[in-house]
Amino acid sequence: MIPTTEALRELGRILAAGGVENPTREARLILAHALGVDLAALWALDEVDPEPALALARRRAAREPLAYITGAKGFWSLDLAVSPATLIPRPDSETLIEAALRHRPDRDKIRTILDLGTGTGALLLAALTEYPDACGLGIDRVPASCALARANAARTGLASRAAFCCADWAEAIAARFDLILANPPYIPSADIPGLMAEVAAHEPASALDGGADGFDAYRRIVADLPRLLAPGGLAILEAGIGQAQALIALAAAHGLDAAAEPDLAGIPRAVFMSGAGKYS
Repeated sequence: MIPTTEALRELGRILAAGGVENPTREARLILAHALGVDLAALWALDEVDPEPALALARRRAAREPLAYITGAKGFWSLDLAVSPATLIPRPDSETLIEAALRHRPDRDKIRTILDLGTGTGALLLAALTEYPDACGLGIDRVPASCALARANAARTGLASRAAFCCADWAEAIAARFDLILANPPYIPSADIPGLMAEVAAHEPASALDGGADGFDAYRRIVADLPRLLAPGGLAILEAGIGQAQALIALAAAHGLDAAAEPDLAGIPRAVFMSGAGKYS
């Protein structure tokens, strides 16, 4: 046992040596997780056994994402389980939920929601918390992702309103939906090796790689939207940096009207698609 402050200093040194951006903050999070306590309880401990936390800190110093180490990540109002089978939910993706609420504020009017490339289930489950009369379907082609999304639906108390299916995008779906959400892989293949180490070396390539131009998944999804959208339905797709205008043009080529809204950093992030005339 050593003083808690000494343990935090040692963890911080390990993390800083590994190039972790905020070693002091992450040292606290790692120590609290290793001890099974929250941050408030951590400060009440005079001494701790640092060994479990030191092992976790070494993993983090090797640039394994903190969310994979702790097994959880917050998204919207939810605490979700994560695993290396799925992309870690990003705050940027919350822009899609915020945008849905702005454009579909009548929460009793949304009854059916589709989440394409659901991963952890983050977008679908967050939307279901805001649209209490809705049920939803999450699609992912990776069985481990579908299993994790189902577990997260149970974890968040939404299992009775959420179903998940392993499929190749929407090819097996015949239904129509009031709201469609998607955060597909959109990074051009050649750009992936240059991403930060936590992403390039640890997150699944299938959730990142959008093909040569980053638009492989977009082309598949947008082509299906006219048959998937219910009358008056709305699709919101996440766009990568510099992709929104090309995505709007792709929507127009399929008879859809589209517009983009920025995230908190001012980057056009949420691209809306609906029947022609809606956003012109």
